[in-house]
Amino acid sequence: MTVLAGLLALIGALLMVIAGIGLLRMPDFYTRMQAAAKAGTLGILLIVAATGLLLGNLSALLHALLVSLFFLLTTPLAAHLLGRAAYLSGIRPLVHEDDLAGQYHPKTHELRSVPHSAPPDRAEALLE
Repeated sequence: MTVLAGLLALIGALLMVIAGIGLLRMPDFYTRMQAAAKAGTLGILLIVAATGLLLGNLSALLHALLVSLFFLLTTPLAAHLLGRAAYLSGIRPLVHEDDLAGQYHPKTHELRSVPHSAPPDRAEALLE
């Protein structure tokens, strides 16, 4: 059990290093945020799992499960909110086409969307 916990902790630490390298190497805010959110979350989950296995009692495993659930629920939400706030504050992604350009209302910041099932003439009326 100790060897498995050590292996999980080592892989988790390597993923955290990869997340850190991603923060330094990626070209814009959004790709940096993705590197930190994806690799960092998986690294934390593996380290928490290693801790739960190493301690070995039911209480430690339950706490490890709850911490993992907390990270799985909050990290994507936080990344989404940071990305949306960055986009609305004017930080544009380094892409050739910005699919969100002109889709946010300038005062309310509501996203305008056209239902996929709307007929073409109805879709144009919804955008106005």
